[in-house]
Amino acid sequence: MNETWLYHYDSETKRQSMEWWLSGSSRPQKFRVQKSAGKVLASIFWDQDGILLIDYLPKGQTINAECYSFLLVKLKDILKEKRRGKVTKRVLFLHDNAPTHRALATQKKLAYLGFQCLDHPPCAPDLAPSDYQLFPGLKK
Repeated sequence: MNETWLYHYDSETKRQSMEWWLSGSSRPQKFRVQKSAGKVLASIFWDQDGILLIDYLPKGQTINAECYSFLLVKLKDILKEKRRGKVTKRVLFLHDNAPTHRALATQKKLAYLGFQCLDHPPCAPDLAPSDYQLFPGLKK
């Protein structure tokens, strides 16, 4: 599980904006493009077989332990439906160390649902598979 901000309009990457030009000719003028003010927080739950749940946080709402616990219950129902027969004993669950994820209410909900949390060391972006595997393709 991880969260990311999705912008309504995302400017092109440096590689996408590269173009050929002849030596001696002037470079094409480029205008500075800024990201739009519109953005949405996407909470994405996935496993080795693909995306299970994407939830978009409504505008003006913040993610807290209650909201996150609701998503966990929703995830449990989706697991029963989409991964029928695969979940036999427990679910190994990896999420980062955000305050919402470490809250006591969240920990109780995870235990109640039978999810076993894997430790995520602080400041270890190389251990968040979604940052280098899922999000770049999603944002394209």
